[in-house]
Amino acid sequence: MTEYGYFLSCEENTPKDLVEQARMAEDAGFTSLWISDHFHPWCEAQGQSPFVWSVIGALARATSLPVQTAVTCPTLRMHPVITAQAAATSAALLGEGRFRLGVGSGEALNEHVLGDRWPPAAVRLEMLEEAVHVMRRLFEGGRVDHRGRHYTVENARLYTLPGEPVPVDVSAFGPAALELAGRIGDGLVAIKPEKQAVDGFRSHGGAGKPVFGGVKVCWGRDREAAIDLAHRRWAVEQLPGELNQVLPTPAHFEQAAQLVPRETVARNVTCGDDVDAHVATLREFADAGFDRVHVSQIGPDQRGFFDFYRAEVLPRLVS
Repeated sequence: MTEYGYFLSCEENTPKDLVEQARMAEDAGFTSLWISDHFHPWCEAQGQSPFVWSVIGALARATSLPVQTAVTCPTLRMHPVITAQAAATSAALLGEGRFRLGVGSGEALNEHVLGDRWPPAAVRLEMLEEAVHVMRRLFEGGRVDHRGRHYTVENARLYTLPGEPVPVDVSAFGPAALELAGRIGDGLVAIKPEKQAVDGFRSHGGAGKPVFGGVKVCWGRDREAAIDLAHRRWAVEQLPGELNQVLPTPAHFEQAAQLVPRETVARNVTCGDDVDAHVATLREFADAGFDRVHVSQIGPDQRGFFDFYRAEVLPRLVS
């Protein structure tokens, strides 16, 4: 049976708000947490971007729910050795079985900030594979020396570790990434309810491994106002092709988002307070074979969203 979690949006919320939302999510009946990991928001209207590892430390004391990053890029802005240390400490804080490291090949928006050249997609996947290899060795607890094509590690050892190695789930869309995710991932992370992607992951070594999904909605009593809010803050999610991977700044995303009509957001994002629409959105993921789906409320009315899902949506999904 599919489980339902809450997706904490670091792009829209302060650290304290994220911790409070995690508490509200647990009280509302959600069973897990996703949390985004970015250096920048996608656009100025979102307005935030706290350091995810500090927030996870606070979540470890604020809630009993499991936490997964969605997703961390361990290749440029943070070296895989440092990412492994952050993940291991988070897992040790949260306790047995409560932390999973979601990883992906990243976006220029976040990863170019140290001045490194942003590589093409094939190289990014190659870097991700090597980074995951390095992190898995570190999670085993021994001393690691590594000299690869992209990373050098010398005399590295993690002394603070959880009882079991941290699971590493790989974000993927497209055939090459799905092949990599199935081959090296402990699970798949995806944001579209596409059965073809799930099947592709499982056919490349992902059989029996969990599939995790996430989706944004904008609950509100006034559907038109909710559409306006979703369009203002998240039109960027509707950009086609590789733009989300290659645009370098929030200003560039704002320029590109001007090409996204309001009608596109209204068609693709569940807005308003129609219970059937919210239930159908999440059931799409269940029908596609996802094991766990995380839903994120766009905008500041978190209390209204959680009350709505507690009373109206979650009972329909888990019955």
